[in-house]
Formats: sequence, C-alpha cells, structure tokens
Amino acid sequence: MLMPKRTKHRKVHRGKRGGLAQRGNSVAFGEFGLQALEAAWVDSRQIESARRTITRYIKRGGKVWIRIFPDKSVTAKPAETRMGSGKGAPDHWVAVVRPGRIMFELAGVKQDVAAEAMRLAGHKLPLKTAFVLRQNDGIPQDTGDEDEDEDTAETPAGDTTGTEGGE
Repeated sequence: MLMPKRTKHRKVHRGKRGGLAQRGNSVAFGEFGLQALEAAWVDSRQIESARRTITRYIKRGGKVWIRIFPDKSVTAKPAETRMGSGKGAPDHWVAVVRPGRIMFELAGVKQDVAAEAMRLAGHKLPLKTAFVLRQNDGIPQDTGDEDEDEDTAETPAGDTTGTEGGE
C-alpha cells in the first residue's frame, strides 16, 4: 500500500474539502484518465484496489499512472474506549481528492478497453468518477488546406470603415 516514507507531523487536522481541484485536473501523461466528480478521502487500499483492477483488465498491456498519493494520516481510537485522553493513534493514510482531479491515467490501449478498465476501477472508489480523454491544449493542428489569412481576404484594400480618428 502507498504511504509516505516520513512526515513532518504524525497527526494532522481534518482540513476542508471544499472547492474544485486547482492542480492535477487535466490528463498530463497518458491518453485517457479517470476524473473525480465529488470530493472524498481515498484510502491507500482503495487506490491499490483500483490500480489492480485497471492492470488486470488491460492484461498488463498499457502503462498506468497513479496521480494521487495518500499523504494525510487519519487517526482512530480503539473500540470501546472512553471519551477523552487525547487524539487517537494514526490508523491509515488517505489522499484528499477534490472534484475535477485526475486520479488515474492510462496509455497504450484502445479507447474501449481503457473506458471499461476505468469504469471497473471507478467502482472500487468512494466517489463518482468520469472517463476523460486527453485534450490537445488548444494548439491548432496544421491541416495544410488554408490558402491565405482570413483577415486580409474579407476587407477590401481601400475600405476605411471602422478605423479610429474621425473627420
């Protein structure tokens, strides 16, 4: 299971889970991704279970990236313990996931195989998920069929309408 090698503090505050994911909200490494639609704490065991599901379904054919890491310790007090006497001992590790976060990425397989693998992995996680594709980041693709610039083709050479500096 995933867990940090060492941390600065053993016990951390619970924190707030509001808002959307500001980082990690686009597919960066692979071709396909599994995006969170809700906020949740994802346990290290759930991450490992989803990773195994993806790997088994694609028959170890592609490459899988895990984009979340459980770096927050969650404490728990033993069962049937009276109230008080401080905070409990660290019990397990979770990753704080906000809506929009890409949790897993996949490359090297067909889209239908990737979609099914991500769907199966989504059932192992405690939140709603969506299958997303990689965006081309708004970079226009050169198709080679453009003959000239559109701005110069629409306006005649002597037309001065719309220019500043009236008479």
